[in-house]
Amino acid sequence: MNDINLSIPQLIVNLITVPILPEVIIALTLIAILVIDLLSREKNTILLYNIFIISTSISVGVLLCQWQFPNIYEHFHINNFNNIFRFFLLFRSLLSVLSSADYILCSKTALTEFLLFELSAGLAGMVLSYANDLISIYVSLEFLALSSCFLSGYTKLDVRSNEASMKFLLMSGVSSSLLLYGFSLLYGLSGGQLKLDAIVAGIKLNHYVPIIYFSAAFITAGTAFKLSLFPFHQWTPDVYEGSPTPVVAFFSVTSKVAAPASFTRLFGLIFPYLSNEWHIAVGLLATFSMILGNLIAVTQKSVKRMLAYPSISQIGYIMIGVLAADSENGYASMITYTFIYILMNLGTFARIIPFGLRTGTDNIRDYAGLYMKDPVLTFSPVLRSPSLGGIPPPSGFFGKLYLFWHGWKAGSYPSVPVALVTSVISIYYYLKIIKLMFTGNNGRSNTPITSRQNTLVSPSIPISKSSLEIAMLVRVLASTLLGIFIDPIIEITRNTFF
Repeated sequence: MNDINLSIPQLIVNLITVPILPEVIIALTLIAILVIDLLSREKNTILLYNIFIISTSISVGVLLCQWQFPNIYEHFHINNFNNIFRFFLLFRSLLSVLSSADYILCSKTALTEFLLFELSAGLAGMVLSYANDLISIYVSLEFLALSSCFLSGYTKLDVRSNEASMKFLLMSGVSSSLLLYGFSLLYGLSGGQLKLDAIVAGIKLNHYVPIIYFSAAFITAGTAFKLSLFPFHQWTPDVYEGSPTPVVAFFSVTSKVAAPASFTRLFGLIFPYLSNEWHIAVGLLATFSMILGNLIAVTQKSVKRMLAYPSISQIGYIMIGVLAADSENGYASMITYTFIYILMNLGTFARIIPFGLRTGTDNIRDYAGLYMKDPVLTFSPVLRSPSLGGIPPPSGFFGKLYLFWHGWKAGSYPSVPVALVTSVISIYYYLKIIKLMFTGNNGRSNTPITSRQNTLVSPSIPISKSSLEIAMLVRVLASTLLGIFIDPIIEITRNTFF
């Protein structure tokens, strides 16, 4: 009996040390939600929602515990770099579903489908963070892209949602073909190798220089689509505008977490001898993304499109951190800013989701006078929009300061000044909305915002604010206080190499 009691803790420890245990939990949760929904006669959405929250929280806890144990499984190339991005994806899933639950429950849409696609995308992104061979990278990228495509067409009765899904599917297919062609060139040059380290060892750089450049160009084009980098960003504004608002929140952060992790490992491992060339190319793409994203955002009248273009510029900022990696700090500046960006951007959508749900509009002018109708809903963007624009003292300012400083030290001299100027431009369109909330008058009735309903909303279902308020409170506090406690975050993210 004593031996059994002693073996149970050891069994738990051995189970926790399995590197892919968080992914296994997510996969089992996906199957459980699907089976429960198929077998139950009455759609128990609250049960499915609770299963998702509990299982994702357990996965986060397991992942945090794994940081204390060394990886004893040589087959899985998991380290701090991978674990940080896996944590970001799980954390993003929790906050995204917390913000979206009220929208799903109050609109005539199925919660099961939303949770399944969220879990599928999160699982694909987590595998992508530590995938070490070309097949795993490609399959996980496609799994993530297909989940995103299905989510964009989530409201099947909405023509705009169907159009967004079709555009995303077509553009994703083109980018995948470019990426696959680049991978096929690597496969042939390395003598049929699939693992990244074996490909590096198998390529003879002096013999096949032009083909290696072609491969790098095709892989850059394929991954730039996932990142929404200029000039592969055309899908972003249209898909954002046509997709349901919770799905737009999903789009805004998922690709900014999973794709940079894969891009960094691909180019850092496969093309170390071409670092100058791909640094210049990516630096140019990032610079043009920052310029185009911020300038076009100023002219937008739709909130969704207005946030689509800053997401293009934000990935330009993040790529500065990718290029600024050094032996002392690793990718600390990029990882720190990515974490802050997740909180800032999802927090912004935590305000847009209830507004669009209750009013049925995403036009900027309809935010006029919002303070008089719903002061609580106005409070969140007042604290968070300055953080997105980089105004001190919120965390966005310190994140950008750390990112730009390391970019300057790493030699990104053209990109950093452009980033500074475009950050100032972004302050204008963020503050414009805040000014409109307090001083604007859209000429409509002063009926409280809670009495106006979206046509998709069933008025018989009350809007439960608990999950939304929790998510909004977490993000508001994080957007304002993380700047004060940024040093511990930086220490955690230092030496994050792969």
